[in-house]
Amino acid sequence: MKRPPRPGLLLVMAREARWMRRDKHALLLTLAVPLLAFALLAYTFSGAVIRNLGVAVVDADRTPTSIEYVQKIDSAPGVQVTLRADDLSAAMEAVRSGGALAAVYIPRNFERDLMASRRPQIVSFYNRQFFTPGNNASSAISGAIGAATAALPSFAPPQGGGARIGAIAIEKYVLTNPELNYAQFLLRAILPTVLHVIAAIAGGYAVGSEFASRSMGAWLRTAGGSPLTALVGKLAPLFGILVLMMVVVAAIIHGVFAVPFRGDAILMGASACLMLISYLAMGALFQLLVRKLALGLSLTAIICSPAFGFAGIGFPILAMNGFSRAWGAALPLRWYMQVLFDQAVRGLPASVSVAPFAILGAIATILFGLAWLRLAAIAGSPAKAAAQPARAVVKGYGVASAMMAELRAALNDSGAFGLIVIAPLVYGVLYPQPYLGQLLRNLPIAVVDQDQTEVSRQLIQALDSDEALSVVARAGALAEAQAILARRDVFAIVAIPKGTERDILKGARARVAAYVDSAYFLLYNRTLQGILEATAAANRDLSAGAARADGSLARAALVRASPVEFVNEPLFNPTGGYASYVVPAAFILIVQQTLLMGAATLGAVGFEQGGAAARRRRGGFRAMLGQAFAHASLALPGLLLYLIVLPRVYGFSTLGRPLDMLLFAVPFLLSASFLGQFVSLGFKRRERAVLVFIATSLPLFFMVGVAWPIEALPETLRVFSRAFPSTSAIDGLVRINQMGATLEDVRRDWINLWILTGAYAGLGAAAAWLMNRAETTDAG
Repeated sequence: MKRPPRPGLLLVMAREARWMRRDKHALLLTLAVPLLAFALLAYTFSGAVIRNLGVAVVDADRTPTSIEYVQKIDSAPGVQVTLRADDLSAAMEAVRSGGALAAVYIPRNFERDLMASRRPQIVSFYNRQFFTPGNNASSAISGAIGAATAALPSFAPPQGGGARIGAIAIEKYVLTNPELNYAQFLLRAILPTVLHVIAAIAGGYAVGSEFASRSMGAWLRTAGGSPLTALVGKLAPLFGILVLMMVVVAAIIHGVFAVPFRGDAILMGASACLMLISYLAMGALFQLLVRKLALGLSLTAIICSPAFGFAGIGFPILAMNGFSRAWGAALPLRWYMQVLFDQAVRGLPASVSVAPFAILGAIATILFGLAWLRLAAIAGSPAKAAAQPARAVVKGYGVASAMMAELRAALNDSGAFGLIVIAPLVYGVLYPQPYLGQLLRNLPIAVVDQDQTEVSRQLIQALDSDEALSVVARAGALAEAQAILARRDVFAIVAIPKGTERDILKGARARVAAYVDSAYFLLYNRTLQGILEATAAANRDLSAGAARADGSLARAALVRASPVEFVNEPLFNPTGGYASYVVPAAFILIVQQTLLMGAATLGAVGFEQGGAAARRRRGGFRAMLGQAFAHASLALPGLLLYLIVLPRVYGFSTLGRPLDMLLFAVPFLLSASFLGQFVSLGFKRRERAVLVFIATSLPLFFMVGVAWPIEALPETLRVFSRAFPSTSAIDGLVRINQMGATLEDVRRDWINLWILTGAYAGLGAAAAWLMNRAETTDAG
């Protein structure tokens, strides 16, 4: 007779492996969901170079010179002229409605004023509400205007002569990511972020299933009564799969996208393992604390979903408030990202990453230890298997009765109510916190002054006076400054070579080197902007100073240096606030995701309580319509909170008319509800909704066009993204509320939402009818 297997670690692991093979949702979560998310994100950023951003041009002069400027803009890398408007109002309408990202105005008599040395203006208005696309369009237009101006024939300066003064020219050296490859920056950060959410949910699902559908007693018996063995054996198979997913992440970044790895691979691999252990233990801990699978998964999602903002990748830690720094410091993702960027991006010595690695290890130990202690505390009285819910008889097919029944079901189910109603309130407070600093100020830089002259001191003073910068270190040599940058004490080095003042006094261009760290793009852009602004201010002072003997010559010097004045005006988010850009769009996505999960949860609850009979009744068109009205009425307060109340609390622009927003919100909420109901037809357990939708938020956010240009998306992905209500809803509601667009301006998005409403309602009703017919046939 064959002896039974001996209880212990291997038996627990074998039990878990068998369960994962049987539970298709466990395999879906750990294998299919991450691979699908990775594929979508990799495809999203496959066009790493941003091109063809639309520009509307108003050429009021229509002379050969103005036409040359228009042609330069149209041929500039990154932008194209998509509209030649007759007046500025038409161009601005194109920006507001999405036809263009920027508008350029060339005034009447531009060529005449240029010939007369009157320094005419060219004005560019760019959409900074769409942060990355707008800033890229602005940069491309500025470069095109500068190139066109440089190609102008020389104009004789006004009479009076005077000594010519040189100027300071910045030579830019981009550190860590010299190609400024967005895929390199974004994919490094986003793919592990997706995986950390999946790890926490997977750990929670594995442990929570013991309370919901399996046996806590059987789990502990296979471990020989050891809580430590039980916990390690349960999480070990998941850990192995997730390590494999980390390898896939590395293959995508370093293989598919050929992004170089510069640091210590062993340290990086160990950090990845610690992060996975941390989040597996976190998910397990929440389940052991609440002992309710659906509630534990919801809590895990609330903690993990906004973690990217607190990690300091999109918005730097130094600009966060105290709460955000403290909350971020408690999250494993924060420290893993620091190791990742120090090693993989900067290629710093391993010693620099010892501190964040140690903190990550401590957090992993604490989380795992707490889960172990909690399991040990309940080991003596394991939870009983959840009783099967009573089969409720669902009455009524009408719209009104279905709506009232769904409202009662939501109010009586803490999980569904928490997802649709409570979660948006929590996210409304938690999600914006990292970004409320809005602007980056006083970014630390180092200066190496080898000239030691009045001119170099004037430049340093200009750098320190710029609101974006703060000169915190003055190094005697470049190597010393590089060591300071490697410790993350500064983000740029300005090196002023010997002979700078001499070259300027001779009328030549003095070249000053700026070494700027591009590991974090927002820091890079803001630091470089501050250096360029300070240099321009110093050049203006030098030009004016040289002409001070005859004050009338100051303008002549300015005209010689810059015959055309280029004015770059940001629209809709004039201060460039990061929260003003990211939070309004994220709020809309939060509403969709919580509504999807809540609607799908209620569908699964209906099956749990009423079986196939409940699904048949819920799948009728009138019942689905009533349920959609119930879901929309529950989600509407949260949406109004996001659109009307919180923008005023946080100081975001609110230009939209409430009626336009309400009319636009109706098909958004209905389409999200119908999509959730359609998907829920395949769910027999309530927790499936969280498993399916939790990892889709980041891929969907980058398909909208707010953070990543829609022009940079592959055409297939553009079409695919339109199948989700969030794509049209974010574009339309942000344009209405933050940009002052009317419902007519966003008509295309509004119509698309109504199409999705009808499509998902029809798909849900058809799928329910087919499933019911198949059940009837099988029964017969």
